[in-house]
Amino acid sequence: MGAKLKHHPALTDVRIARLLVAGQFALIGILVVLPGRHDWPVPAALTVACRVATVVGVAVMVIGATGLGRGLTATPLPNSHAQLRTGGLYRFVRHPIYSGLLLTMASIAVTSGSWFQLLTLGVLVVLLTVKARWEEERLARRFEGYADYASRTPRFVPGRMRR
Repeated sequence: MGAKLKHHPALTDVRIARLLVAGQFALIGILVVLPGRHDWPVPAALTVACRVATVVGVAVMVIGATGLGRGLTATPLPNSHAQLRTGGLYRFVRHPIYSGLLLTMASIAVTSGSWFQLLTLGVLVVLLTVKARWEEERLARRFEGYADYASRTPRFVPGRMRR
């Protein structure tokens, strides 16, 4: 998908960025707004664990956004205030906002008891991966040390799950 987006000359970076964000918000809307179908029973302990994970995910998003300061934008295009961030949560993952979002949305999907919600979560994972790769191409062009940072820092999940 990312390769196809690069080769459409009619689509500018701004248009692509807006499409990626629109798709992301549409999928989040589906996960948050549509009720679960209860295709399986969700044990109370799992519900509690997912609620805790949701709080952690939101906290990670807020801390990640705060860490960007004035460099925070609604799109994956770096603005004029953007700086290469390698400290704080950015020491552990390249995209902590996406990481927190995925943890939050996974918790919502699991507690929905719905296969449709899990499928929607899978589509969101794919979209955020495409969006992150697209964003990283721009960050690598903008910041000299980005390639080195990316080579040693996982994209979404800290620890052994690299790239």
